[in-house]
Amino acid sequence: SPLLTPHLTTIFSSFSSSFITNIISSCLLIAEVRGNQNETKMSTEPPNKRSKEDHQTSQLASYKGTPLELKCINTIRTLAADMVQKANSGHPGAPMGCAPMAHLLWSAGRNHSAASPEWWNRDRFVLSNGHACALQYVMLHLSGYEDCSMEQLKQFRQSGSATPGHPENFCTKGVEVCTGPLGQGISNAVGMAIAAKHLGATYNTPDFPNIISNKTYVICGDGCLQEGIASEASSLAGHLGLGDLIVLYDDNHITIDGDTDISFTEDVKMRYEAYGWQVLTVDDVANGLDDLRAAIAEAKKVTDKPTIIKVRTDIGFGSSKQGSAKSHGAPLGTSVLEEVKSHLYGMDPAKSFFVDEDVAAYYKEQSDVGDKARVEWEANFAKYKEAHPDKAAEVERRFKGELADGVFDDLPTFVFGKDKALATRKFSEMCLNAVASKSPEMMGGSADLTGSNLSHIQKAGDFQKNTPEGRMIRFGVREHAMSAICNGMFAYGGVRPFCATFLQFAGYALGAMRCSALSKFGVIYIMTHDSIGLGEDGPTHQPIEMLESLRSMPNMNVCRAADANEMAACYQIALQSVGTPTTITATRGTVAPLEHSSREKAMKGGYAVITEEGEGAPDLVFIATGSEVGLCVEAAKALQLEHSIRTRVVSMPCQEIFLAQDEEYRRSVLPGNVPTLSVEASAEHGWHRFSHAQIGMKRFGASGPAAELFKKFGFTAENAVSKGKELVEFYKNHGSVPDLNARPTF
Repeated sequence: SPLLTPHLTTIFSSFSSSFITNIISSCLLIAEVRGNQNETKMSTEPPNKRSKEDHQTSQLASYKGTPLELKCINTIRTLAADMVQKANSGHPGAPMGCAPMAHLLWSAGRNHSAASPEWWNRDRFVLSNGHACALQYVMLHLSGYEDCSMEQLKQFRQSGSATPGHPENFCTKGVEVCTGPLGQGISNAVGMAIAAKHLGATYNTPDFPNIISNKTYVICGDGCLQEGIASEASSLAGHLGLGDLIVLYDDNHITIDGDTDISFTEDVKMRYEAYGWQVLTVDDVANGLDDLRAAIAEAKKVTDKPTIIKVRTDIGFGSSKQGSAKSHGAPLGTSVLEEVKSHLYGMDPAKSFFVDEDVAAYYKEQSDVGDKARVEWEANFAKYKEAHPDKAAEVERRFKGELADGVFDDLPTFVFGKDKALATRKFSEMCLNAVASKSPEMMGGSADLTGSNLSHIQKAGDFQKNTPEGRMIRFGVREHAMSAICNGMFAYGGVRPFCATFLQFAGYALGAMRCSALSKFGVIYIMTHDSIGLGEDGPTHQPIEMLESLRSMPNMNVCRAADANEMAACYQIALQSVGTPTTITATRGTVAPLEHSSREKAMKGGYAVITEEGEGAPDLVFIATGSEVGLCVEAAKALQLEHSIRTRVVSMPCQEIFLAQDEEYRRSVLPGNVPTLSVEASAEHGWHRFSHAQIGMKRFGASGPAAELFKKFGFTAENAVSKGKELVEFYKNHGSVPDLNARPTF
């Protein structure tokens, strides 16, 4: 009876108002349920209303939890379905099945702050099955994140909205990484957990043990676990004992093609146990959350291994399409959605995009708990700054993304005639160690090719289960996961990740590298053995198309240095490009020394390393990168001396940086109306914008010594001289030279 309210208030005056309200509402609702169950068949209510009440009453009666908890979960389900329906596009099924998990993760126990979404010590959340993003946007809305207002939920998947069709970290505050390509998110989360463990080991102190102490939570689906990248990342996570990583696996047995029985019948539990994970199983979240709540509590207790919780769910829960692939990737339909709301407790079929006051109040209270945790952490960090000012200053700088003072001071300078000619991978090693010695945030490693990539940071120590303070990560032969893990490390903050392999194996990593560019993560990729100059390993290992593949990617710097001075410029470009990933490629073999190379000029992306003799425009321009610059210099000298062809040699270590210069500078380097020949031991594609003719690779390479291969495919000074002469003669006989700069820029 409502008459009990004042008495209960007096008795429980020491409890919170929300606690009292929940008890009272539960009593009233239970009474309502019993009353409904005792109704006679002679009820005067219309049949459709009786049906609605019967379904909702039945759900509440079977639910082992408070009515408010069930109402919250159902609100998540219907809001997500409303979003997809209004957009007439999207994936309603997974959000409806995962709603109980999301409710629990956004309730007390996961620290985050809508008022300060970038709080360092927040618990990270990654929705690896990014197609279910309506779920994440609903939770951000209920938690008070301003980017996910109700109006933004109504603009789901619309141009310019903050609620795009898959999560985008640069678009929506509260979204950590771009997910959608399945397997990327869970792999990013491994990187986040690595970063957290390393930073905690570096900056936590006995008197302040919780400066960095967050958990990383993931929701993933069957599709994520089928992707090879997830296997790579999960294997490494188990090896490293990342105890603060907790994955909730949405085990709904459905993929787009149908039941997982047609393609995915492995024992996931045994698989992850073999990886070294703790594996817990929850068979039902539709009828209560006690088992999942207990599983998450158990996961938090285990600190020496990651945990995956296998949660059995029903895709499209509450609809006539429940448990079917039909609810996966298309709106439910207006009539089905109305039916869903009539079946789910607390929902009104006549209302869309509706959050009842008690539901809103509940999530507001949970959000306040997160804000309180942040405020307490900030007060603790203020004390930490007083006790450990140097550590505090450094970690603040790192999370701000600022470079350390003097970081470029020790970069090498090549002195022609004095310093020894080396392979550019050796110059890369020098540069990496020069900047890493002053940048403790630099952390990474190689995909089992450290000695070949020359990517070891001296005195940095290995990051392992028992030595998390180490900065060298042994990624193993896991190129794709390596790149995705680096994305997660960058997303976490306070870390500047790098990773290394052969350039040809960028093909394995390309999906994650694309996510780096899309996400504006300044990951540094060190890719050695960058041409047919790799030699005897043959065409399976010789990159032909890879440079152009990477150059064609938006927001990706691709650097190919010709010597130590240019390599120093490449590392400076990479570190300064915080919002752009950089691929630094390097040769296996020794490159010719350059007399007039310049780090300062190379910072512009392209410059004249040899200028033509005399006055006026040159007769010919060579444009080259990396190991081919030296042969062009030799050819230019021969053309001038033997044929009186005044030749300029342009070295272009980074096309992207060169194209970012103003038109006046670009034209001063490449006139455009002078016969121009590009020379690169890679595909010709992409060079047509800069040159009238190309010496490049038109086929895959071959196995053999590098010198023989360069000669076989035309990468010699003699061939450059011959083709340069032909190009000059061609335009003498055919009139004016087309001006490559005479084109509109849109």
